[in-house]
Amino acid sequence: MTTELDPRLLSLLVCPLTKGPLTYDRETQELISPRAKLAFPICDGIPVMLADEARAIDA
Repeated sequence: MTTELDPRLLSLLVCPLTKGPLTYDRETQELISPRAKLAFPICDGIPVMLADEARAIDA
């Protein structure tokens, strides 16, 4: 089941490490930080913005 993230929330959130913008990946239910190369999970519609909970991405 995929939950849609509110665009207003996405416009307010930034990467906790780089303070840069995030993109929303509907398929994986993650917020992607291209600069930090991390993907932050969204659990039950709530973004988990902890670096310890993020997974590293290649691109």
